[in-house]
Amino acid sequence: MASRFEFDPANRTLLARFEGSLNDESAGEYYRAIREYSTATDAHAGILDLSFVTEITVSSDFVRELADREPAMPDAATRPRIVVVPATVGFGLARMFQIVGESKRPLLKVVRTMNEALAALGIQSAHFKPVEQLFPKQTQKELDSRAQGYC
Repeated sequence: MASRFEFDPANRTLLARFEGSLNDESAGEYYRAIREYSTATDAHAGILDLSFVTEITVSSDFVRELADREPAMPDAATRPRIVVVPATVGFGLARMFQIVGESKRPLLKVVRTMNEALAALGIQSAHFKPVEQLFPKQTQKELDSRAQGYC
């Protein structure tokens, strides 16, 4: 499964896009990656885009386990996050994650389209750029170091 992290500095929003097959192992890896990138960029909101996921084999037990963990993005009570998942099975699993983890992630929403996600965050004009482009290589070590301190 491939991933891509983008950031909109004007709206302080992290966009995590995943493609391909999503299973328990890859979901756990991406959960940790979201934590690292959200703390490194100090994102105030997050969008997890699963629109290009072609297969979902994540177990419901693992979804409940993830929902019980500390939120991937810090300050869940003040920093909204949106999950975009058009596929019915994925939407159902994302809703389960939302319901089970509601006390830890009160601002989490699940939607079917990117337009719905942007509207939910009140973003009228998004300008996402690859994280690597916004944070040049000379600062990447600093970002990595900062992110490790939060894991």
